[in-house]
Amino acid sequence: MIRYELRQSEGILIVTPESSLEASDFQGLSEELDPYIEARGKLHGLMIDAESFPGWQDFDGLVAHLKFVESHHKKIEKVAVVSDDSFLSAAPRFAAHFVQAEIKQFPHSEREDALLWLTAAKTAQPASA
Repeated sequence: MIRYELRQSEGILIVTPESSLEASDFQGLSEELDPYIEARGKLHGLMIDAESFPGWQDFDGLVAHLKFVESHHKKIEKVAVVSDDSFLSAAPRFAAHFVQAEIKQFPHSEREDALLWLTAAKTAQPASA
């Protein structure tokens, strides 16, 4: 089960996995998130707030998770992974090869820093010479 909060004024989605992830979790997330993205074009930030990774209930849950990432990753600017779990702490390095979002891991004790990072404006990249 996933608990989530869409902070529309900030463009931030906070996702908190509470038990093994199910396919229906990602359907619910899509139903909440898709109208927001359709109206605004993107989501500024996603926070995954998990003390530990609960895994997937079954193969359908894994497939639904992968499909959710595939269909949304180009529409999210930043992802903050807030966890001390070794699997989730390593996930940003792996995911960076597959998603366009800027991804950063934060220890669970730095949750507020992660929120600040998500709400901060993207820094301008210097122009190429």
